[in-house]
Amino acid sequence: MNDSSWGAPPHTGSQTGYWGPNEQGPVQGAAPAGPAYDAPQAQQTRPMPIVPEVPAYGGDQDDDRGAARLSGPLFRDEPPQSPPYAAAQQNPEPMPDAPQPAPRPQKKSAGRDLGAAIGVGVALGVVIIASLFVVKAVFVGVIAVAVVVGLWELTSRLQERKGINAPLVPLALGGAGMVVAGYVRGAEGAWVAMALTALAVLVWRMTESPEGYLKDVTAGVFAAFYVPFLATFVAMMLTAEDGPWRVLTFLLLTVVSDTGAYAVGWRFGKHKLAPRISPGKTREGLLGAVTFAMVAGALCMQFLIDDGSWWQGLLLGFAVAASATLGDLGESMIKRDLGIKDMGTLLPGHGGIMDRLDSLLPTAPVVWLLMVLFVGAG
Repeated sequence: MNDSSWGAPPHTGSQTGYWGPNEQGPVQGAAPAGPAYDAPQAQQTRPMPIVPEVPAYGGDQDDDRGAARLSGPLFRDEPPQSPPYAAAQQNPEPMPDAPQPAPRPQKKSAGRDLGAAIGVGVALGVVIIASLFVVKAVFVGVIAVAVVVGLWELTSRLQERKGINAPLVPLALGGAGMVVAGYVRGAEGAWVAMALTALAVLVWRMTESPEGYLKDVTAGVFAAFYVPFLATFVAMMLTAEDGPWRVLTFLLLTVVSDTGAYAVGWRFGKHKLAPRISPGKTREGLLGAVTFAMVAGALCMQFLIDDGSWWQGLLLGFAVAASATLGDLGESMIKRDLGIKDMGTLLPGHGGIMDRLDSLLPTAPVVWLLMVLFVGAG
């Protein structure tokens, strides 16, 4: 046996343990150095690292036995594995984004179909003016029709949203009669008709089940006061000698107040007036309503009303702006409680009849009273 084969220097060829093409393998006949490797190869064999027994990803709840999770490379000369993509260190300086086109400025929406609203408003104005200055009785009929339609819208929404069955038949008959009584007999006739209408509501509801009786008749009496009784003051204004001009002044001031609030609030409104009741109304809009109504009031009292004065018109315009705004907020409270936006859909761009009467109804007694105080009953 040649001993030089055991004392040969370690192999310096390929580090993978394979012999090069010009290298000789181990000497034949040499004694094995171990059960599987001879001496030269044993010197180049690296020990395998001890891998600790680590439970699989399932932990104690995993049924895989003997599974191990490696935290490093199996062999030392293997390069360490790169961390997964999610764990890789991100570039602290992000790449600049590509320039984006500037967004187009959005036009401020008016919140309704302005063209339809103007068209319907003009049509209603023509009907009102024609009936007002042709025959007074025709205008009284226009008021009665508006009252009946308004009562129908109000009672329908109460029934749909709250299950309140306010009797429409006695309300419609009593409401129309209330307007006529106010025109014929004045305030006394209006109060008597109001009392009779409330009594008719109480009796009519007795023909049905007693369940819900109290809430139904309460809603009915409220509807009778809110719509026809307040509308009778318009009919009472009409009884004066210059009655058509008083009614026209009332309508103009209310419309101008609403228009001023809408225009100024839409253009300059920033501070909410009553966000819990009507988020769209602003303090700037209220200022616009007061300004527009006072200017219109001064002109109307000076040129349209007999014995009227411009300073009376200023006070009248201020009162109209206040009452119209409160009336609008009052119906907004009702609609918010009912969970609806409009009382109806009869008038495109406006909603229903009640959506146009909301500011007119509470303003009518205010204008009637101030007219009586300023220039008399006529």
